[in-house]
Amino acid sequence: MTYVQALQCRECGRRVDVAATHACGFCFGPLEVVYDYDAMRGVVTRERIAAGPPTLWRYADLLPVLDGPNNQQDARGASRVDLGAGFTPLVPAPRLGQAIGLDDLWLKNDTLNPTGAFKDRVVSVALTAARSLGFDTAACASTGNLAQSVAAHAAASGMRAVVLVPSDLEQAKILATAVYGPTLVAVKGNYDDVNRLCGELADAYGWAFVNVNVRPFYAEGSKTIGFEIAEQLGWRLPDHVVAPMASGAMLVKIAKAFRELVDLELVEDRPCRVSGAQASGCSPITAAYKDGGDTIRPVRPDTIAKSLAIGDPADGYYALEAVAASGGAMEDVSDAEIIDGIKLLASTEGVFGETAAGVTIAVLRKLVAQGRIARGDRTVAVISGNGLKTTDAIAPTVGPTFEISPNLDDFRTALSLQESV
Repeated sequence: MTYVQALQCRECGRRVDVAATHACGFCFGPLEVVYDYDAMRGVVTRERIAAGPPTLWRYADLLPVLDGPNNQQDARGASRVDLGAGFTPLVPAPRLGQAIGLDDLWLKNDTLNPTGAFKDRVVSVALTAARSLGFDTAACASTGNLAQSVAAHAAASGMRAVVLVPSDLEQAKILATAVYGPTLVAVKGNYDDVNRLCGELADAYGWAFVNVNVRPFYAEGSKTIGFEIAEQLGWRLPDHVVAPMASGAMLVKIAKAFRELVDLELVEDRPCRVSGAQASGCSPITAAYKDGGDTIRPVRPDTIAKSLAIGDPADGYYALEAVAASGGAMEDVSDAEIIDGIKLLASTEGVFGETAAGVTIAVLRKLVAQGRIARGDRTVAVISGNGLKTTDAIAPTVGPTFEISPNLDDFRTALSLQESV
Protein backbone atom coordinates (compact mmCIF):
# COMPACT_ATOMS: atom_id res chain seq x y z
CA MET A 1 0.00 0.00 0.00
CA THR A 2 0.97 3.64 -0.19
CA TYR A 3 0.05 6.44 2.20
CA VAL A 4 0.09 9.03 -0.58
CA GLN A 5 -3.40 10.41 -1.13
CA ALA A 6 -3.01 13.13 -3.74
CA LEU A 7 -1.25 16.34 -4.68
CA GLN A 8 -2.63 19.48 -3.08
CA CYS A 9 -2.22 23.16 -3.92
CA ARG A 10 -0.47 25.09 -1.17
CA GLU A 11 -2.52 28.18 -2.00
CA CYS A 12 -6.13 27.23 -2.77
CA GLY A 13 -6.13 23.73 -1.24
CA ARG A 14 -7.52 21.95 -4.31
CA ARG A 15 -6.41 18.35 -4.75
CA VAL A 16 -5.45 16.51 -7.92
CA ASP A 17 -4.49 12.93 -8.65
CA VAL A 18 -0.84 11.93 -8.34
CA ALA A 19 0.90 12.78 -11.61
CA ALA A 20 3.97 14.53 -13.03
CA THR A 21 2.73 18.04 -12.42
CA HIS A 22 3.82 20.82 -10.10
CA ALA A 23 1.31 23.67 -10.50
CA CYS A 24 -2.36 23.95 -9.65
CA GLY A 25 -4.55 24.14 -12.75
CA PHE A 26 -6.92 26.54 -10.98
CA CYS A 27 -4.67 29.16 -9.34
CA PHE A 28 -1.18 28.10 -10.55
CA GLY A 29 -0.02 27.65 -6.95
CA PRO A 30 2.61 25.00 -6.17
CA LEU A 31 1.51 21.45 -5.47
CA GLU A 32 2.77 19.23 -2.67
CA VAL A 33 2.20 15.64 -1.63
CA VAL A 34 -0.43 14.87 1.02
CA TYR A 35 -0.56 11.66 3.02
CA ASP A 36 -3.10 9.66 4.99
CA TYR A 37 -1.73 10.33 8.47
CA ASP A 38 -4.69 8.60 10.13
CA ALA A 39 -3.73 5.36 8.41
CA MET A 40 -0.09 5.82 9.49
CA ARG A 41 -0.83 6.17 13.20
CA GLY A 42 0.01 3.05 15.12
CA VAL A 43 1.65 1.53 12.02
CA VAL A 44 4.57 3.88 11.46
CA THR A 45 6.48 3.47 14.70
CA ARG A 46 9.99 4.13 15.94
CA GLU A 47 10.63 0.40 15.90
CA ARG A 48 9.42 0.03 12.32
CA ILE A 49 11.69 2.86 11.19
CA ALA A 50 14.70 1.52 13.12
CA ALA A 51 14.24 -1.87 11.44
CA GLY A 52 14.67 -0.25 8.02
CA PRO A 53 17.89 0.21 6.04
CA PRO A 54 20.58 2.69 7.16
CA THR A 55 19.54 5.07 4.37
CA LEU A 56 16.77 7.59 3.78
CA TRP A 57 14.53 4.67 2.75
CA ARG A 58 14.02 3.75 6.41
CA TYR A 59 11.38 6.51 6.16
CA ALA A 60 9.68 5.04 3.07
CA ASP A 61 6.27 5.23 4.75
CA LEU A 62 6.67 9.01 4.99
CA LEU A 63 7.88 9.52 1.42
CA PRO A 64 6.00 9.84 -1.90
CA VAL A 65 6.66 6.42 -3.37
CA LEU A 66 4.12 4.23 -5.09
CA ASP A 67 5.39 0.98 -3.64
CA GLY A 68 4.33 -0.65 -0.40
CA PRO A 69 6.22 0.16 2.80
CA ASN A 70 8.06 -3.19 2.88
CA ASN A 71 8.42 -3.67 -0.86
CA GLN A 72 11.59 -2.79 -2.74
CA GLN A 73 9.70 -2.83 -6.03
CA ASP A 74 7.48 -0.06 -7.31
CA ALA A 75 4.16 -0.56 -9.08
CA ARG A 76 5.93 -1.19 -12.39
CA GLY A 77 8.39 -3.70 -10.96
CA ALA A 78 11.31 -1.27 -10.99
CA SER A 79 13.51 -1.13 -7.91
CA ARG A 80 14.09 2.09 -6.06
CA VAL A 81 16.69 4.44 -7.47
CA ASP A 82 19.04 4.18 -4.52
CA LEU A 83 22.77 4.82 -4.17
CA GLY A 84 22.60 4.68 -0.38
CA ALA A 85 21.85 8.32 0.37
CA GLY A 86 20.80 9.47 3.79
CA PHE A 87 21.27 8.50 7.43
CA THR A 88 24.43 10.58 7.41
CA PRO A 89 26.19 11.25 10.73
CA LEU A 90 24.88 13.71 13.28
CA VAL A 91 28.00 14.51 15.27
CA PRO A 92 28.75 16.76 18.25
CA ALA A 93 30.91 19.77 17.44
CA PRO A 94 32.40 20.91 20.79
CA ARG A 95 35.45 22.73 19.37
CA LEU A 96 33.38 24.71 16.89
CA GLY A 97 30.81 25.35 19.59
CA GLN A 98 33.47 26.70 21.92
CA ALA A 99 34.76 29.00 19.18
CA ILE A 100 31.36 30.60 18.55
CA GLY A 101 29.77 30.37 21.99
CA LEU A 102 27.60 27.23 22.00
CA ASP A 103 27.73 24.38 24.53
CA ASP A 104 25.58 21.86 22.63
CA LEU A 105 26.30 22.15 18.91
CA TRP A 106 25.82 19.32 16.41
CA LEU A 107 26.62 18.95 12.71
CA LYS A 108 24.34 17.12 10.28
CA ASN A 109 27.11 16.03 7.92
CA ASP A 110 25.60 15.54 4.47
CA THR A 111 29.04 15.80 2.84
CA LEU A 112 29.07 12.00 3.22
CA ASN A 113 26.22 11.31 0.81
CA PRO A 114 27.14 9.31 -2.34
CA THR A 115 27.91 12.36 -4.51
CA GLY A 116 28.88 14.55 -1.58
CA ALA A 117 25.74 16.64 -1.10
CA PHE A 118 22.22 16.53 0.32
CA LYS A 119 20.84 16.55 -3.23
CA ASP A 120 21.24 12.77 -3.27
CA ARG A 121 18.26 12.62 -0.93
CA VAL A 122 15.88 14.51 -3.19
CA VAL A 123 17.11 12.81 -6.36
CA SER A 124 16.72 9.29 -4.96
CA VAL A 125 13.10 10.09 -4.10
CA ALA A 126 12.40 12.01 -7.31
CA LEU A 127 13.76 9.39 -9.71
CA THR A 128 12.04 6.56 -7.86
CA ALA A 129 8.76 8.42 -8.29
CA ALA A 130 9.62 9.30 -11.91
CA ARG A 131 10.15 5.67 -12.85
CA SER A 132 6.92 4.72 -11.14
CA LEU A 133 5.22 7.33 -13.31
CA GLY A 134 6.72 5.82 -16.46
CA PHE A 135 9.65 8.14 -17.25
CA ASP A 136 12.94 6.87 -18.64
CA THR A 137 14.77 10.22 -18.86
CA ALA A 138 15.75 12.33 -15.85
CA ALA A 139 16.50 16.02 -16.30
CA CYS A 140 17.15 19.11 -14.19
CA ALA A 141 18.27 22.70 -13.92
CA SER A 142 21.14 22.90 -11.47
CA THR A 143 23.77 25.02 -9.78
CA GLY A 144 25.97 21.91 -9.75
CA ASN A 145 25.18 19.51 -6.91
CA LEU A 146 21.82 18.49 -8.36
CA ALA A 147 23.32 17.93 -11.80
CA GLN A 148 25.92 15.58 -10.37
CA SER A 149 23.37 13.68 -8.33
CA VAL A 150 20.90 13.30 -11.20
CA ALA A 151 23.67 12.09 -13.51
CA ALA A 152 24.92 9.54 -10.95
CA HIS A 153 21.51 8.16 -10.00
CA ALA A 154 20.41 7.98 -13.63
CA ALA A 155 23.57 6.12 -14.57
CA ALA A 156 23.08 3.58 -11.79
CA SER A 157 19.46 2.96 -12.75
CA GLY A 158 19.81 2.86 -16.53
CA MET A 159 17.93 6.11 -17.10
CA ARG A 160 19.01 8.75 -19.56
CA ALA A 161 20.12 12.04 -17.96
CA VAL A 162 19.89 15.55 -19.41
CA VAL A 163 21.23 18.24 -17.08
CA LEU A 164 21.47 21.98 -17.66
CA VAL A 165 23.82 24.25 -15.68
CA PRO A 166 25.10 27.83 -15.85
CA SER A 167 28.20 28.00 -18.04
CA ASP A 168 30.26 29.70 -15.29
CA LEU A 169 29.80 26.82 -12.84
CA GLU A 170 32.79 25.64 -10.79
CA GLN A 171 34.97 23.37 -12.92
CA ALA A 172 35.02 20.67 -10.23
CA LYS A 173 31.23 20.37 -10.47
CA ILE A 174 31.34 20.24 -14.28
CA LEU A 175 33.87 17.40 -14.21
CA ALA A 176 32.08 15.55 -11.40
CA THR A 177 28.88 15.62 -13.46
CA ALA A 178 30.31 14.87 -16.90
CA VAL A 179 32.07 11.73 -15.72
CA TYR A 180 28.71 9.92 -15.40
CA GLY A 181 28.01 10.42 -19.09
CA PRO A 182 24.87 12.59 -19.11
CA THR A 183 23.86 15.06 -21.79
CA LEU A 184 25.40 18.06 -20.01
CA VAL A 185 24.29 21.44 -21.33
CA ALA A 186 26.09 24.64 -20.28
CA VAL A 187 23.76 27.63 -20.61
CA LYS A 188 25.04 31.19 -20.98
CA GLY A 189 23.21 32.70 -18.03
CA ASN A 190 22.60 32.28 -14.31
CA TYR A 191 20.54 29.58 -12.60
CA ASP A 192 17.28 31.46 -13.00
CA ASP A 193 17.88 31.65 -16.77
CA VAL A 194 18.56 27.90 -16.81
CA ASN A 195 15.46 27.17 -14.76
CA ARG A 196 13.22 29.18 -17.07
CA LEU A 197 14.56 27.25 -20.04
CA CYS A 198 13.89 23.96 -18.26
CA GLY A 199 10.31 25.05 -17.65
CA GLU A 200 9.90 25.36 -21.41
CA LEU A 201 11.68 22.06 -22.06
CA ALA A 202 9.44 20.24 -19.60
CA ASP A 203 6.47 21.17 -21.77
CA ALA A 204 8.26 20.25 -25.00
CA TYR A 205 9.83 16.92 -24.00
CA GLY A 206 8.52 13.90 -22.15
CA TRP A 207 11.21 13.95 -19.49
CA ALA A 208 11.10 13.94 -15.71
CA PHE A 209 12.51 17.33 -14.73
CA VAL A 210 13.14 16.76 -11.05
CA ASN A 211 12.77 20.41 -10.09
CA VAL A 212 9.92 21.19 -12.50
CA ASN A 213 7.23 18.60 -13.27
CA VAL A 214 8.45 16.10 -10.62
CA ARG A 215 9.14 18.79 -8.02
CA PRO A 216 6.38 17.78 -5.54
CA PHE A 217 8.08 14.38 -5.09
CA TYR A 218 11.62 15.72 -5.29
CA ALA A 219 11.15 18.29 -2.54
CA GLU A 220 9.87 15.66 -0.09
CA GLY A 221 13.32 14.05 -0.01
CA SER A 222 14.61 16.92 2.13
CA LYS A 223 12.26 15.86 4.92
CA THR A 224 14.63 12.99 5.67
CA ILE A 225 17.17 15.47 7.08
CA GLY A 226 14.63 16.41 9.74
CA PHE A 227 13.59 12.80 10.36
CA GLU A 228 17.21 11.77 10.88
CA ILE A 229 18.05 14.67 13.18
CA ALA A 230 15.17 13.72 15.48
CA GLU A 231 15.93 10.00 15.42
CA GLN A 232 19.67 10.51 15.94
CA LEU A 233 18.97 12.75 18.95
CA GLY A 234 17.05 9.89 20.55
CA TRP A 235 13.68 10.79 19.03
CA ARG A 236 13.81 14.33 20.34
CA LEU A 237 13.59 17.63 18.48
CA PRO A 238 16.54 20.01 18.87
CA ASP A 239 16.11 23.53 20.17
CA HIS A 240 17.38 25.12 16.96
CA VAL A 241 18.33 24.11 13.40
CA VAL A 242 20.24 26.36 11.00
CA ALA A 243 20.01 25.43 7.31
CA PRO A 244 21.26 27.03 4.07
CA MET A 245 18.69 28.45 1.66
CA ALA A 246 18.75 28.53 -2.13
CA SER A 247 15.14 27.94 -3.21
CA GLY A 248 14.20 27.62 0.47
CA ALA A 249 12.77 24.12 -0.01
CA MET A 250 15.20 22.33 2.32
CA LEU A 251 14.32 24.53 5.28
CA VAL A 252 10.59 24.24 4.57
CA LYS A 253 10.74 20.45 4.40
CA ILE A 254 12.83 20.10 7.58
CA ALA A 255 10.11 22.06 9.37
CA LYS A 256 7.46 19.83 7.75
CA ALA A 257 9.33 16.72 8.89
CA PHE A 258 9.26 17.89 12.50
CA ARG A 259 5.51 18.58 12.26
CA GLU A 260 4.87 15.12 10.83
CA LEU A 261 6.85 13.43 13.60
CA VAL A 262 4.88 15.34 16.22
CA ASP A 263 1.56 14.56 14.50
CA LEU A 264 2.40 10.84 14.45
CA GLU A 265 3.48 11.00 18.11
CA LEU A 266 6.99 9.82 17.25
CA VAL A 267 8.50 12.79 19.11
CA GLU A 268 7.33 15.05 21.90
CA ASP A 269 5.83 18.35 20.78
CA ARG A 270 8.29 20.97 21.98
CA PRO A 271 9.61 24.31 20.66
CA CYS A 272 12.09 23.90 17.81
CA ARG A 273 13.23 26.97 15.93
CA VAL A 274 14.35 26.75 12.32
CA SER A 275 16.60 29.49 10.93
CA GLY A 276 17.77 30.19 7.38
CA ALA A 277 21.16 31.18 5.98
CA GLN A 278 21.94 32.95 2.71
CA ALA A 279 24.89 34.62 1.02
CA SER A 280 24.65 38.42 0.91
CA GLY A 281 25.31 38.30 -2.82
CA CYS A 282 22.07 36.34 -3.30
CA SER A 283 19.77 36.91 -0.36
CA PRO A 284 16.22 37.60 -1.57
CA ILE A 285 14.65 35.57 1.24
CA THR A 286 16.63 37.13 4.07
CA ALA A 287 16.05 40.57 2.55
CA ALA A 288 12.29 40.03 2.79
CA TYR A 289 12.69 38.76 6.34
CA LYS A 290 14.68 41.84 7.37
CA ASP A 291 12.14 44.11 5.69
CA GLY A 292 9.41 42.50 7.76
CA GLY A 293 7.34 41.57 4.72
CA ASP A 294 6.55 38.48 2.68
CA THR A 295 7.34 39.73 -0.81
CA ILE A 296 10.37 38.05 -2.38
CA ARG A 297 12.06 40.43 -4.81
CA PRO A 298 14.23 38.56 -7.34
CA VAL A 299 17.92 39.48 -7.49
CA ARG A 300 20.81 38.80 -9.84
CA PRO A 301 23.24 36.55 -7.92
CA ASP A 302 26.79 37.72 -7.21
CA THR A 303 28.39 35.36 -4.71
CA ILE A 304 30.99 32.61 -4.43
CA ALA A 305 28.25 30.40 -2.96
CA LYS A 306 27.02 29.30 -6.37
CA SER A 307 25.06 26.33 -5.03
CA LEU A 308 22.84 28.88 -3.26
CA ALA A 309 22.71 31.34 -6.15
CA ILE A 310 19.00 31.26 -6.94
CA GLY A 311 17.82 34.81 -7.40
CA ASP A 312 14.11 33.94 -7.70
CA PRO A 313 13.54 31.26 -5.02
CA ALA A 314 10.45 29.13 -5.57
CA ASP A 315 9.93 28.38 -1.87
CA GLY A 316 11.03 31.74 -0.47
CA TYR A 317 7.58 32.71 0.78
CA TYR A 318 7.10 29.33 2.46
CA ALA A 319 10.55 29.58 4.06
CA LEU A 320 9.50 32.90 5.58
CA GLU A 321 6.35 31.21 6.90
CA ALA A 322 8.27 28.29 8.39
CA VAL A 323 10.79 30.53 10.15
CA ALA A 324 8.07 32.79 11.53
CA ALA A 325 5.98 29.85 12.75
CA SER A 326 8.94 28.33 14.60
CA GLY A 327 10.29 31.58 16.05
CA GLY A 328 13.52 31.26 14.09
CA ALA A 329 15.49 33.91 12.22
CA MET A 330 17.34 34.59 8.97
CA GLU A 331 20.71 36.14 8.19
CA ASP A 332 23.11 36.54 5.30
CA VAL A 333 26.89 36.78 5.13
CA SER A 334 29.55 38.19 2.80
CA ASP A 335 31.93 36.16 0.64
CA ALA A 336 34.75 36.87 3.10
CA GLU A 337 32.61 35.56 5.97
CA ILE A 338 31.76 32.47 3.91
CA ILE A 339 35.45 31.65 3.45
CA ASP A 340 36.06 32.20 7.17
CA GLY A 341 33.15 29.85 7.91
CA ILE A 342 34.61 27.11 5.71
CA LYS A 343 38.00 27.41 7.41
CA LEU A 344 36.55 27.54 10.91
CA LEU A 345 34.50 24.38 10.35
CA ALA A 346 37.49 22.53 8.90
CA SER A 347 40.03 23.67 11.51
CA THR A 348 37.82 22.90 14.52
CA GLU A 349 35.89 19.78 13.49
CA GLY A 350 37.78 18.30 10.54
CA VAL A 351 34.83 18.74 8.17
CA PHE A 352 35.53 20.35 4.79
CA GLY A 353 32.29 21.87 3.61
CA GLU A 354 31.52 23.65 0.36
CA THR A 355 30.59 27.32 0.18
CA ALA A 356 27.01 26.59 1.31
CA ALA A 357 28.45 25.11 4.50
CA GLY A 358 30.52 28.25 4.95
CA VAL A 359 27.30 30.25 4.69
CA THR A 360 25.63 28.10 7.35
CA ILE A 361 28.54 28.34 9.81
CA ALA A 362 29.02 32.08 9.29
CA VAL A 363 25.29 32.72 9.79
CA LEU A 364 25.25 30.45 12.84
CA ARG A 365 28.09 32.49 14.31
CA LYS A 366 26.22 35.72 13.57
CA LEU A 367 22.96 34.48 15.14
CA VAL A 368 24.81 33.47 18.31
CA ALA A 369 26.49 36.88 18.48
CA GLN A 370 23.08 38.54 18.08
CA GLY A 371 21.65 36.51 20.95
CA ARG A 372 19.15 34.71 18.72
CA ILE A 373 20.62 31.35 19.73
CA ALA A 374 21.36 30.84 23.43
CA ARG A 375 24.59 29.20 24.59
CA GLY A 376 22.76 26.19 26.03
CA ASP A 377 20.45 25.55 23.07
CA ARG A 378 20.83 22.14 21.46
CA THR A 379 21.63 23.44 17.98
CA VAL A 380 22.08 21.57 14.69
CA ALA A 381 23.89 23.07 11.71
CA VAL A 382 23.15 21.42 8.35
CA ILE A 383 26.37 20.91 6.37
CA SER A 384 24.93 20.31 2.94
CA GLY A 385 27.90 19.65 0.63
CA ASN A 386 31.55 18.60 0.38
CA GLY A 387 34.27 21.24 0.06
CA LEU A 388 36.01 19.41 -2.77
CA LYS A 389 33.20 20.70 -4.98
CA THR A 390 34.12 24.37 -4.48
CA THR A 391 37.90 24.51 -4.08
CA ASP A 392 38.10 27.54 -6.40
CA ALA A 393 36.47 29.67 -3.72
CA ILE A 394 39.17 29.14 -1.12
CA ALA A 395 42.20 28.44 -3.34
CA PRO A 396 43.51 32.04 -3.13
CA THR A 397 43.45 31.95 0.69
CA VAL A 398 45.10 28.61 1.50
CA GLY A 399 48.35 26.86 0.57
CA PRO A 400 51.65 25.52 1.97
CA THR A 401 52.72 26.92 5.32
CA PHE A 402 56.30 27.15 4.05
CA GLU A 403 58.50 25.75 1.27
CA ILE A 404 62.00 24.41 1.93
CA SER A 405 64.81 22.43 0.41
CA PRO A 406 65.04 18.77 1.54
CA ASN A 407 67.27 19.15 4.61
CA LEU A 408 66.76 19.21 8.37
CA ASP A 409 68.31 22.62 9.03
CA ASP A 410 65.97 24.31 6.54
CA PHE A 411 62.99 22.64 8.19
CA ARG A 412 64.07 23.74 11.67
CA THR A 413 64.66 27.31 10.52
CA ALA A 414 61.32 27.55 8.74
CA LEU A 415 59.45 25.96 11.65
CA SER A 416 61.04 28.37 14.13
CA LEU A 417 60.07 31.34 12.00
CA GLN A 418 56.53 30.05 11.66
CA GLU A 419 56.15 29.44 15.40
CA SER A 420 57.50 32.89 16.23
CA VAL A 421 54.79 34.64 14.23
